[in-house]
Amino acid sequence: MSEVVKVIKAKTGLYMRKKFPFLDKVYWGVGGIWSVGYFVSTVGVTEETIRKYIEMQGKEDSGQALLEF
Repeated sequence: MSEVVKVIKAKTGLYMRKKFPFLDKVYWGVGGIWSVGYFVSTVGVTEETIRKYIEMQGKEDSGQALLEF
């Protein structure tokens, strides 16, 4: 599963940088667009669990550049 996630994140990151060139400036010097972690469950989880994970991920990623439009 981890290899699949790695490929998906790598390919989508490259595609997004090609489609949205401004991302190269926003993420200059950063290894990638996506955060390091990911969430997988093989037994099923509640929506609440997923929301908590997303909230915690946001807190961990708060050091990333803020996009200004």
